[in-house]
Amino acid sequence: MKISTRGKNAIKIMLDLAVYNHGEPIKVKDIASRQNISEKYLEQIIAALHKAALVKSIRGAHGGYVLSYKTGEYTVGRILKAVEGNMSSADCVGENGIQCDSKSTCVSYRLWEKLDTAMNEVLEGVTLEDMLEWQNGLLADQYVI
Repeated sequence: MKISTRGKNAIKIMLDLAVYNHGEPIKVKDIASRQNISEKYLEQIIAALHKAALVKSIRGAHGGYVLSYKTGEYTVGRILKAVEGNMSSADCVGENGIQCDSKSTCVSYRLWEKLDTAMNEVLEGVTLEDMLEWQNGLLADQYVI
């Protein structure tokens, strides 16, 4: 399983909304500019995030987008699933795994299942708040007097 550019950009967008959350909606053009993503492409991604109820849309002249929840309530897995869909390592494992008559005798199935479990533990174990803390730590490490 490889995370697409769309998935990586969804994480960037959500992190941008978390970093610049100062009580006002954030405009698509501002996110696009900061993250170096075209506005049209960003709008497609944010539409998927909105459909999954991860962001709220505020209309009007001072409108834009805001996070629907606190940063600690978002897992990376939840964000990626909203834009990527199935995140399984193989077609035969995961929530939507296809039925396979060979599962009980297939050594490969055991491998894919272990990989899927490990991957989901990481993706569901890291929150947007964790990533925000990591980013703040990186910025603090770069601070020079």
